[in-house]
Amino acid sequence: MPIRILTIAWIFLAGLAPPAGAAEGGAAPYDRDLQRLAEILGSLHYLRALCGANEGQKWRNEMQALVDAETPGGERRDRLVAGFNRGYRGFQQTYRTCTPAADLVIRRYLEEGAKISRDITARYAN
Repeated sequence: MPIRILTIAWIFLAGLAPPAGAAEGGAAPYDRDLQRLAEILGSLHYLRALCGANEGQKWRNEMQALVDAETPGGERRDRLVAGFNRGYRGFQQTYRTCTPAADLVIRRYLEEGAKISRDITARYAN
């Protein structure tokens, strides 16, 4: 269920127009939340594959959809990509096999990612 909520929230996020200046590399008021979301997506990209979800590039594609929807430039884009990579590498260094702890992280991150998506959408969508 949380995966479905996160996916639905992504559809709403894609409709957000970046604030003036954000597309040129300036900060949007929700950038901190997007940074966290990028980290969560990177983490899920690694952990879901490790735990046998057979989703292929789903979470990387979700990250690409986020970048495409935001159309961030320069430093702002780099920060989002770095967040995704940080999330991926952090768990890559910690987990070599799927464990109950990894399953718990997945569940919590799905819930947190869905919450962030809902909050951004509720606060900034037109």
